[in-house]
Amino acid sequence: MSESSVPGTPGEVRLRLGRDLVNGRWGTCVLIGVLMLVSVAATLALPLVVTAMIEAVQRNESLTGVGVVMVAVGLGAAVAGALSTNLLCRLGEGLVARLRTRVVEHALRMRPGDVRAEGSGNIAGRLGADAMQIRAATDIVPLQLPMAVLTLTGTLVMMGLLDWVLLLVTISGFSVAVILVIGVIAMLRLRYRAMQERLGALMHRFVGTLEALTVIKSTRSEAWQSARLASDVEELRRVAVSGARYESLMVPVINLGQQVALLTVLISGGARLASDALSLPHFVGFLLYLFQLTAPLVMAASGLSTVQAGMTAKGRFEDLLRRPTEAAETLAGTDRPAPAATEPVVRLDRVTAGYGSASPALRDVSFQVPAVGLTALVGPSGSGKTTVLRLAERLLTAESGAVRVFGHDVRGTDLDDLRSRIAYVDQDSTLLPDTVRTNLRLGLAEPRTDAELFAALAKVGMAADVRDMPEGLDTELLVGRGLSGGQCQRLALARALLSEAPLLLLDEPTSALDAANEHRLRAVIADIARERAVLVVAHRLSTVREADHVIVLDGGRVRGEGSHAELLAGCDLYAELVRLQLGERELAGVNGAPK
Repeated sequence: MSESSVPGTPGEVRLRLGRDLVNGRWGTCVLIGVLMLVSVAATLALPLVVTAMIEAVQRNESLTGVGVVMVAVGLGAAVAGALSTNLLCRLGEGLVARLRTRVVEHALRMRPGDVRAEGSGNIAGRLGADAMQIRAATDIVPLQLPMAVLTLTGTLVMMGLLDWVLLLVTISGFSVAVILVIGVIAMLRLRYRAMQERLGALMHRFVGTLEALTVIKSTRSEAWQSARLASDVEELRRVAVSGARYESLMVPVINLGQQVALLTVLISGGARLASDALSLPHFVGFLLYLFQLTAPLVMAASGLSTVQAGMTAKGRFEDLLRRPTEAAETLAGTDRPAPAATEPVVRLDRVTAGYGSASPALRDVSFQVPAVGLTALVGPSGSGKTTVLRLAERLLTAESGAVRVFGHDVRGTDLDDLRSRIAYVDQDSTLLPDTVRTNLRLGLAEPRTDAELFAALAKVGMAADVRDMPEGLDTELLVGRGLSGGQCQRLALARALLSEAPLLLLDEPTSALDAANEHRLRAVIADIARERAVLVVAHRLSTVREADHVIVLDGGRVRGEGSHAELLAGCDLYAELVRLQLGERELAGVNGAPK
């Protein structure tokens, strides 16, 4: 898709739709142009043939030769028009398919904050209504408007006088065309329904993918998911081309209606000529004006409104494509650094970060997470816990200070390398609208056997649930239904367990679990923390009682650090949180803890 700026970088973006439509397809474009000229020439020649027929009638000559010529000219115009329209439809569908694919790829690489600001539904709208408006404009600008201009020019040269009686006769003649158009519309309705179904499936997958953007980025699945969506786009294109075959009949059918009206006018006009109610020049002028002026005027008027809608859609595409992608944020020339074993796995040095509001989520925060063990982030809602995880994944960029992961500043680290060493379960335990198997294998460098997948599911108490599904691991998961919140959470946790990443980020991993599954998960996390780093955000303090290190956040600041027992004794906020959730007995079990 031609544009004036480098893909992936912010700046001015101008789509060159006309250039992209014809680029590398000059042969097809020349053929369309030739067919267009043939169609216009045949249309302009038809009234001359009619005039010759009238003269033959007046001289009592045979109409066979003129009739054959008239049929040949009419068929030539219809066939050339149908072929040129169908060829242009193919070019237009290819253009729209490329534009849709580019939007998919660009959106998946946008910063999550920009996606939220734009709105996933609004972005998805580019694939639907906006793309269709551009598609309609590709029919009008390259073909219909030039045909209208050429036909108007030829018609104006031969304009004649009007006759209101023949006008009524012409309207009656068009009724035949209306019947034919209704038949074509009935066939198009079936094709449009199929197109809408394919478009709906594409929108469903795309919106679901955007909702799972955090998971896709943390598992480095942008390219893979782009390819899946591009396949859906291609399927939609094939269905649209099928519908275009019927759509290409619309103009020829209307032209056929003009010819039917012409025959009707010839009969009525002949009677009026015989009675001297109409002169021959008036009759010929009427024919030229009606059939060579009215149709292109209507075409031009409707075409201009379509072009305006297409230009508006083009501007919306350009606005979206101007938004920067994450690739633009990676510093040029950065290496893929190896993990520094002696460094803390995560370190924040005087970090202030937020989401564009006046009040930042974190204010001058400093702490570190050891390379091995369980570290818990606790605190009231809105204290900045999730923000810490997003900073570590570089889903959010700090306004000031430094965020170091594996000993390196994330601003100078390759995104793919960084996220390949982090397993992340987001707060919503987001799943893709795909199979259980696909969700479990996201981001894995090597394929896993069914036995390995079920082993991970068994650790989180989900193996039996998957075996009971209609197609087991190949069961399609539906967005918003099909799994409970706890099942989604356990499936997302199993995906994280399958990763060999040295850092595991868990955002409220037990919020939707019952007591039995929570106990099972705590054991699994404790086992992982013996060899790797686990940073967990939790509102349920029962999840973090065995944590090696607990960090208490409140109002975007660190209010305390230490073990569970140390914080009970020395941090009033933590002690209050424990009292509210676990009761006085937990406090009483700590020597010297406030009662």
